[in-house]
Amino acid sequence: MELAVIGVDHHIAPMEVREKMSFTESKKEKTFQILRQENIQELIIVSTCNRSELYLASEELEQSIHSVCTYLKEYTGQDDIEKHLFIKENRDAVYHIFQVAAGLESLVIGEDQILGQVKDALEYAIERGHSGKLLNKLFRESITKAKYIKTTLKISENPTSVGYVGLKMLKKEMDSLEGKRALIIGAGNMGKLSLKYIMEENLDKVYITNRTHDKLNQLLIEFEGVCPVYYEDRYDLLQEVDILISTTASPHTLFRKNNMPKLRKDLYILDLAMPRDVEKEVGELEGVHLYEIDDLKKVIDENIEYRKSLMEPIMVIIQKSVEEFYKWKGAAKLDPLIKKINAQCETIKMESLDYIYRKTNLTIKDKTVVEKMIHSALKRSIKPIINLKRIEDAEKLDDYIAVIDEIFGK
Repeated sequence: MELAVIGVDHHIAPMEVREKMSFTESKKEKTFQILRQENIQELIIVSTCNRSELYLASEELEQSIHSVCTYLKEYTGQDDIEKHLFIKENRDAVYHIFQVAAGLESLVIGEDQILGQVKDALEYAIERGHSGKLLNKLFRESITKAKYIKTTLKISENPTSVGYVGLKMLKKEMDSLEGKRALIIGAGNMGKLSLKYIMEENLDKVYITNRTHDKLNQLLIEFEGVCPVYYEDRYDLLQEVDILISTTASPHTLFRKNNMPKLRKDLYILDLAMPRDVEKEVGELEGVHLYEIDDLKKVIDENIEYRKSLMEPIMVIIQKSVEEFYKWKGAAKLDPLIKKINAQCETIKMESLDYIYRKTNLTIKDKTVVEKMIHSALKRSIKPIINLKRIEDAEKLDDYIAVIDEIFGK
């Protein structure tokens, strides 16, 4: 089985394209159902504000890649979507997920959120039966190594989320946040991080709202002094606040130009959602300063040179991890063959025991001894086949597997 990743990210695709390629939970499930009919054995979708990536395992990789690209044209409604896509196969795809999980492909190098998002993507696929042995192993290894990298090299020692950088940008644009009022829309991970960072500033008041109440109530317990407001009142609050930070996963626009109230003072909007929560035309209104995710590229991260200096040791770790994964993948090719041989050995054992028991009058104790002897002899006979897992030459291993498979019968 071969591997590939197909997707868009902030490196090559503008926000307008990334919006069309974003996956809400319902769209993600529909995509799984459609693509699993295209001879794609395993599939995991990673969709964040800066990337949407489909990881797949298939017996017919080229055909599967073609099917995914065709589907994405229909999904995005964009015939030229392929010019914005990146496609990485096998070893390149494996390298990619290790780099993504470690935060090396993020807008902010080493950012905190992506590791949790990769983990969530894996769990989502496992729970619904869309992933399997190969992608499960790959994602788990990438998560484990990312945790090791962050802990050992301290790449995330300082706050490095998109929300943190966005708040730094607002502080720079507004000179100071002291005494200001803010409204946060959204109670997911991004909303929680934004709330955490803004509560560390000396604001006069912080409001928060969310379409549903469960996650909102949890945040209100965790963060004292935050004022909850009704979601329906979000437009009215804009006249009271200086800052709006919107972080939802809504497929619909939350703030439209035609619905905006007349503002009494400047309003700084930080739209961290994908697709965007705030209509782009809102930024044309007098007194509105609208910043989107791609605007963060203009912000100079004071720790960027330090983090770049860590790239070399990180890539050494990733290189080793990729080789270890391929060593495991090669050995895993033997598993179906070993399973088949074990089944044949079990049949031989049962037939042999049946013959011995019919021809002799053994005690229960003697039968136990005979059964153990036959079982042990058969296990020893197939041990050389199991030891083939130590072979690192993939082509040589494939040749051995083909010969043994032929000997033991298809």
